[in-house]
Amino acid sequence: MLYIGLVSGVIVGNIAAHAAGLDALRVYIATIVLIVPALAGARLLYVVVEWPIYRQNLRRIWDRNDGGYIMYGGLPLALVVSVPLLRILHLSFPAFWDVAILTILVGMIFTRVGCLLNGCCAGRPSDTWFGLYLPNPKGVWEKRIPTQALESAWAAILLICAVALRRSLPFPGALFLFVCLGYASGRLVMEFVRERKPQASGYSVAHITSLAISLLSVSYLIIYWRK
Repeated sequence: MLYIGLVSGVIVGNIAAHAAGLDALRVYIATIVLIVPALAGARLLYVVVEWPIYRQNLRRIWDRNDGGYIMYGGLPLALVVSVPLLRILHLSFPAFWDVAILTILVGMIFTRVGCLLNGCCAGRPSDTWFGLYLPNPKGVWEKRIPTQALESAWAAILLICAVALRRSLPFPGALFLFVCLGYASGRLVMEFVRERKPQASGYSVAHITSLAISLLSVSYLIIYWRK
């Protein structure tokens, strides 16, 4: 599902680049290159959060069969790497990320379906009417809140809204900021219904990251909108 998400996202990004009047080949090259730091950052954040598991066997960190990514780790590293890369390719930073965020949303739709099938990022046990009989990463099957499906649906809603609004936004980069704000706000809410380890603290890395992204997005929107 991760592979399907990446391929689908790149295709959508290519279509969006043509629609935005960008050099689609350069956007394609930048996207392919940035997938590497994005996946590496997502993996490294997962390893940091789950360090007690990996410190005993460092070889497991890059074991592709081991699984484990936190998507929030991918975006910061990809943003940093994109600064020199986009300069080399003569692409506008805000214009590129207005396109790339659509690629990310499409990838997320499929990737979260993979999470649902695998049991990772499982929701809390629940007897509510919308609960589904699902496993967690340990293979324990219970009726749970389908957080992975909810996040996939939220990404789809954001994608539809982004496509509908992309021509009426006030400045380049605004689409990226609006989507970041929308996703982080939704993720912050959904994080409260995810299953947590018994010894886990009240707030996770995702809580803090979602709040930080929301505040940064609002701040940049206010600053650049005034200009």
